[in-house]
Amino acid sequence: MLRKLALPLLLSTALCAQAANLSSTEQRITASVTAWQPQAIELLARSARINSGTLNLAGVRATGDVFRAELDKLGFKTAWLDMPKEMGRAGHLVATRTGKKGKRLLLLGHLDTVFEQSAPGPLWQREGDSARGQGVGDMKGGNVIVIAALRALQQAGALDDTTITVLFTGDEEEAGYPREVSRRDMVELAKRSDIALSFEAAIGKDGQPMATVGRRATASFDLDVTARQGHSMSVFGVNGFGAVYEAARILDAFRREVAEPGLTFNPGVILGGTEVAFDEANSTGTVAGKTNVIANRVTVRADLRYLDYAQRDRAQARMRAIVEQHLPGTDAKITFRDSYPPMAVTPGNLKLLAQYSQASQDAGLGAVGMVPPESRGAGDIQFVAPLVDSLDGLGASGSGSHGPDERVDLKSLESSAIRAALLIYRLTR
Repeated sequence: MLRKLALPLLLSTALCAQAANLSSTEQRITASVTAWQPQAIELLARSARINSGTLNLAGVRATGDVFRAELDKLGFKTAWLDMPKEMGRAGHLVATRTGKKGKRLLLLGHLDTVFEQSAPGPLWQREGDSARGQGVGDMKGGNVIVIAALRALQQAGALDDTTITVLFTGDEEEAGYPREVSRRDMVELAKRSDIALSFEAAIGKDGQPMATVGRRATASFDLDVTARQGHSMSVFGVNGFGAVYEAARILDAFRREVAEPGLTFNPGVILGGTEVAFDEANSTGTVAGKTNVIANRVTVRADLRYLDYAQRDRAQARMRAIVEQHLPGTDAKITFRDSYPPMAVTPGNLKLLAQYSQASQDAGLGAVGMVPPESRGAGDIQFVAPLVDSLDGLGASGSGSHGPDERVDLKSLESSAIRAALLIYRLTR
């Protein structure tokens, strides 16, 4: 009899200890999240069954309608923010409510996915406690977590008199140009907020949940090399080294002399020969040449990522110096373009992580660790992080992001929504 009672007694003790860390309101919030999980999964399925590749404008808008209806039910004032037609983007969904309690929060998600209408793979396929589909993790699962958390707060009466803005963008995976237009509303909303929380897919390590307090900036560089064309027998001589050798010298010098922790640069496209044409809009090109003719042109298009502006400036200065050391008979020019600003690791961001981790521990879900900034790609939160304290990675867990086998852990919808709801509740008191 004592053995039979031991396990229930241990479980009861653990649950009591967990409950002791949560107020009565917080206990109601977590219970509401748990009770709504079947509906959360159904909401994810409905949204996932709509293809919403960035360039499928109707699909992005239809996905927005699904989440807009949920936000309307929660008493938010919702609107659709159209983008100029020439940008080729669907626009953004914004939902607001205003009050006087606590911090003013901006919650970020996105409606689009990387999967355009021609992409292979299922839209939604349930497999026990996981599901496979286009964008189920990145980031329709995150959007569902936002709804689940806000619904639990509303059920507990904890949304009253709070200031919370929800912005689900329609072009996170391929933000429209110019960025000053496509991210203008986001920046303006951040200026009227105190804290930004983004629900991009969560990352775990060895079973521990992880959140993001910093992200590297994304940028690019164009390297254009020209050289003296001539017969191949005169290479290294009167006609110099040619454009291909000059491009190879430059790129290899970048690899050897510019690399430092947190800095990466990737020449993703390179074309070389005597006739080179590159289509910037579609990232495709054509090239022609002969083995007995010295190439007179090379075009390189590359990605550049850095932790902060000081690192960017160091790298660009060194790269320019390398480019200027021309081989005989060659010339080269490099130009840089910034895209997403860096999300620096700040004391405010670290404080948010500590609060999020404490909420997780109080709910019995364990501590939350920090994702190294160099381990995450670009995200919308980087446009607002310079303005407000920010935390990212509050979304769903899964695997295979951006691939035909993208999966979401359906159990993470509940645990992530509990963490988020408790954090929002504590920030808005």
